[in-house]
Amino acid sequence: MTEPRTVVITGASAGIGRATALAFASAGYRVGLLARSQAGLRDTEAELRARGATTLSACVDVADAEAVERAAVRFETELGPIDVWVNSAMATVFSSVSQLTAEEIKRVTEVTYLGFVHGTLAALRHMRKRDSGTIVQVGSALAYRAIPLQSAYCAAKFAVRGFTDALRCELIHDGSHIRLTMVQLPAHNTPQFEWARNKLGRRLQPVPPIYAPEVAARAILRAATEAPRELWLGRATFQSILGTALMPGWLDRLLAKRAYEGQSTNDHEPPRPDNLYQAVDALHRTAGRFENTCLDKATCLSSESVGKLLALAAAAAVLGIVLVTLALA
Repeated sequence: MTEPRTVVITGASAGIGRATALAFASAGYRVGLLARSQAGLRDTEAELRARGATTLSACVDVADAEAVERAAVRFETELGPIDVWVNSAMATVFSSVSQLTAEEIKRVTEVTYLGFVHGTLAALRHMRKRDSGTIVQVGSALAYRAIPLQSAYCAAKFAVRGFTDALRCELIHDGSHIRLTMVQLPAHNTPQFEWARNKLGRRLQPVPPIYAPEVAARAILRAATEAPRELWLGRATFQSILGTALMPGWLDRLLAKRAYEGQSTNDHEPPRPDNLYQAVDALHRTAGRFENTCLDKATCLSSESVGKLLALAAAAAVLGIVLVTLALA
């Protein structure tokens, strides 16, 4: 009988991280959970165990590299060798740059960028002993196309992509069998819009189209299984990445007009707790408040497949021009 595999997931107490934990549990994995909220972790563990999964949690802030490493040692010891590590923890601030403080930018960077670095380094220390394993970076269309009012978050996602690309080259150079993949996601219906720090004065919302967290979880599980260089999920992600490559200036102007209203409603939001520096326990669940408008399916292609499709489209266009030219000759 094959021994169950072990996955470790950061940001696992809510949103996409929690949905991902459920997806891996359903696939038969032992699941290690990392997050700041002890209450959120208890709820997630209970949900996983109700489905018959073996699980273990560690209450850790991913900004603390030593704490992440200690958790990794514990998971290796108590759950078994780490086969997959999923970096999913994030923090953001909705604000214009002029209203951001240096401390807020630092904190978003520590969680959303350095948290991924710390998780990756911890995973590598254990995977290198066996020369096997898969690291999944949960990215975003915003890792390619920055938008106004989320500058710190966008910068962190750009940094994750740069770090990942550099590490991938090093693993190839070393002849390593450790796999590294990144999933670029669109907007999802998660609780982050209820607990992210908000300086806009209006209630937050994701930019449509909005997808259920389970859509992201399925893509992350697929990435862990197939390990493409990147996996692109959803129409908005394709448009953002390809549009940035082809028409960056036009997108700058489009986002300057539309991204402000797209990220908030007209409803005033009074001051509330946020999760930038500490967890907001009451909101730890998988889905947010947009269940009536979110989609449960999305196109999902590897970046390699997208490249091949673009090459075929270019070849077809050239062939069409040649045929038209011959017909007119």
